[in-house]
Amino acid sequence: MKPKIGLITLGVADIAKSLAFYRDGLGFPTHNFNEGDDVVFFKLEGTWLSIYPREKLAEDAQLPPNGNGFPNITLAHNAESKQAVNAVFDLALKAGATPVKIPQDVFWGGYSGYFADPDNHLWEVAWNPFIDLT
Repeated sequence: MKPKIGLITLGVADIAKSLAFYRDGLGFPTHNFNEGDDVVFFKLEGTWLSIYPREKLAEDAQLPPNGNGFPNITLAHNAESKQAVNAVFDLALKAGATPVKIPQDVFWGGYSGYFADPDNHLWEVAWNPFIDLT
């Protein structure tokens, strides 16, 4: 197996709301999207992100759709500075994200904060002074 993630799919409750959050709020570019589609692909740098109805995604994986509690995964966006972390965090809040942890200096020497998208998928926004992940 290649050490690469080609696509991350998020199960969502409302495609229109999540589309507005990611495309209109965060500025993620869609790929071949037509109004009424039940899947949306966003072409990112280095990978792809898609949103798909939670029930359909669970059905495809043959799992129950009712997840609850901590999802055991976070997505991360790395920025080039503390100021850039704050700017991305503010952009996410303006797009409708829920703040989970306000950006702050963290124990490992970096700076990060967390927000949740409309379906409570956790995103970390971080600056790492030890490795450039931007």
